[in-house]
Amino acid sequence: MVDPARLTPQQARALFRGGLVTPTSGWSPGWAQANLLALPKEQAYDFLLFAQRNPRPCPVLDVTEAGEVSASIFEGDLRTDLPAYRVYENGEPVAEVTDVLSYWRDDLVCFLIGCSFTFEAALLEAGVPVRHIESGTNVPMYRTNLPCRPAGELSGPVVVSMRPVPAELVATAVRVTSRYPAVHGAPIHVGDPGAIGIADLDRPDFGDPVEVRPGELPVFWACGVTPQAAVMRSRPPFAIGHAPGHMAITDARDSAYLVP
Repeated sequence: MVDPARLTPQQARALFRGGLVTPTSGWSPGWAQANLLALPKEQAYDFLLFAQRNPRPCPVLDVTEAGEVSASIFEGDLRTDLPAYRVYENGEPVAEVTDVLSYWRDDLVCFLIGCSFTFEAALLEAGVPVRHIESGTNVPMYRTNLPCRPAGELSGPVVVSMRPVPAELVATAVRVTSRYPAVHGAPIHVGDPGAIGIADLDRPDFGDPVEVRPGELPVFWACGVTPQAAVMRSRPPFAIGHAPGHMAITDARDSAYLVP
């Protein structure tokens, strides 16, 4: 059996290109992961402005020229080398597929957006547990009642990912992740989910629920699924995203996004 923690980005992408579908948390530690959003050039400026106005949930790591299928931090093929994709028409998800070759358009601009999976190795090294890695499931993600700042035709809520953290380690989790601002940085909320509009932790909008044990607090980080929530809210005619939790494993080291 392949150990995903020992794979290079190139090896991992080859497996995904071959049809393997799996969440990528814990894969290729030491390498940055990224969210994907591809939009027609006509909507690309609006999204670039949306990301600039909402840097916590939408930290842009790279942007392609229209029609390009690789990026400076991703030497593979953005159409085939992620484990799973979601295709949207007028804001509605119309397909979840293992490649988007048949949906590809030469006017698409691809945005690679920082992902919190990038700092999970640092959390583990600091002794902070990562429950979804322990359980072999996808990270839970939730829409919140926190609005993004609109841009052009795009608007929508902030999406967050949640990791249960022992109360005595919350300060450690904040300290570790705050050093990775390009991949969402420090948490945006700790504790009561209802304070940010989450009614039930056991029913995430994306991903899988995880257990919050006695003595733990739910800790919430801004999440790169926020752009897809904006697509669903704003209903542009066409968009492609990664399936939540099924990320682009890049050729950039996670240390490249670590600040002193």
